Amino acid sequence: MGYAQKQQTALCLDAGHFHPTESIADKISSVLMYVPELLLHVSRGVRWDSDHVVLFDDATQQIMQELVRCDALPRTHIGLDFFDASINRIAAWAIGTRAAQKSLLLALLEPRAALREAELSGDYTTRLALLEQAKAFPWSAVWAEFCQRNDVPDELGLLSKVKDYEKTVLSARN
Repeated sequence: MGYAQKQQTALCLDAGHFHPTESIADKISSVLMYVPELLLHVSRGVRWDSDHVVLFDDATQQIMQELVRCDALPRTHIGLDFFDASINRIAAWAIGTRAAQKSLLLALLEPRAALREAELSGDYTTRLALLEQAKAFPWSAVWAEFCQRNDVPDELGLLSKVKDYEKTVLSARN
């Protein structure tokens, strides 16, 4: 971090290489005060190893929420990692990418203006109520519409396509 600050270059935060109880989401707004850009290596650390398929989990959602809440998207480059030799690599890529996209969608759907207004005015009751209400927003309907408009399969359709690919393409490689 000191090097990135001194050189005024991008700082890389790797989600898979911090202590399991740490989150890079907690560091984003602080380090952006000192460096011009962030490189995020979003993966899922597994205690002794890292770079496992990104999940639609609290850690990924918190990273995306922090990026959106502090308007850091224009200054951030997000890289995803999908290494997991125990599962189909195409499935890992598709499932992991979708997990990151869904996490970002969830963050973008938050009522940012109202949250900021409540925060700046010291109305923490309203801020809490808005954050709790946002958890119940029908984000999955927005995701389904996004998939439909982009002519891509939903989650079950994706799995079917991966299984077909394994059967027709990958099996021919052996």
